[in-house]
Amino acid sequence: MIADRFAEIGGRLRAYRMGRGLAAEQVAERLGVSRAAVYRIEAGEVVKIETLERLAGVLETSVGSLLGLGVEYYAKATSYFERMRQIEQKSEQVVAHFPPLSYLLTSDNYAKHLKQTLIEAAPSSIDGPSAYEAEIDAIIAVLDERKEARKRRHLSVVNFVSQPEIERWLKLGLVGRFDLQGEEVVARRQAARAEVEHLIKLIESEPMGVQIGLIEETLPNITFQLFRTSERTLLGLSPFRLGGDLPNIRTGVAMLTADEEPVRLYEQLVEKLWRRAHKGREAAAQLRMIVERSGIIAPGARKALA
Repeated sequence: MIADRFAEIGGRLRAYRMGRGLAAEQVAERLGVSRAAVYRIEAGEVVKIETLERLAGVLETSVGSLLGLGVEYYAKATSYFERMRQIEQKSEQVVAHFPPLSYLLTSDNYAKHLKQTLIEAAPSSIDGPSAYEAEIDAIIAVLDERKEARKRRHLSVVNFVSQPEIERWLKLGLVGRFDLQGEEVVARRQAARAEVEHLIKLIESEPMGVQIGLIEETLPNITFQLFRTSERTLLGLSPFRLGGDLPNIRTGVAMLTADEEPVRLYEQLVEKLWRRAHKGREAAAQLRMIVERSGIIAPGARKALA
């Protein structure tokens, strides 16, 4: 439908605007229109091609990307995660490998740890630390919106978790750099253990719509998601990583496409992965063994022994 097409254009516009860190007022000023006009376009109002050309210039993207012709490219993590949020609102199922695990399945405590590691991962050459922290806050706000929407809609999520990735995570902890010392290292490893234990509880409690497959092999560092809707399936590929060791929200280009060939190839990949994955109680038992083998003492147990 034409209305749906313009709604998609508006969604992409909002995602690119957020990635550029621009308020609607700033875009409106550069276009010479009202703020209300920008909001109407983002809401799906019919827009002229001349306006799209000017918008593409302001947002440093192409008209093709705004129109969603072929492949959408996102050089900003904020833009990509916002676009994921939009697509998930219309999805019936999301199949994801987002190491070490999907943010949608993390605990309520994870956001504060994520912010800490992302700040630590910032290079010393970064311009404007306060602006960078604001970017992190914007990303986490979008991620939290996605998590709440999943719970509210009971969105079906299939998440592939790599056993070697989890073991490395437990060994290193939730860190953004490797020069942490002593008790801080212990605390970060305990935080990683808490997230893995949260994952185990999810597997054992079998919440509606959540399926987790534990893979024994190392999976590619690039993340992938298949967004399955009633009309089509979209494939997302991204270099952006949240959590784990050395997270990345600054470097790389993510992409989204509904093109038949890449979607088909990734559909075949996830079918193969799911067939050989540990699931249910078997996966939970495997993860518990990994946690115990890590030697990390849970915070409560550590206090009891002191």
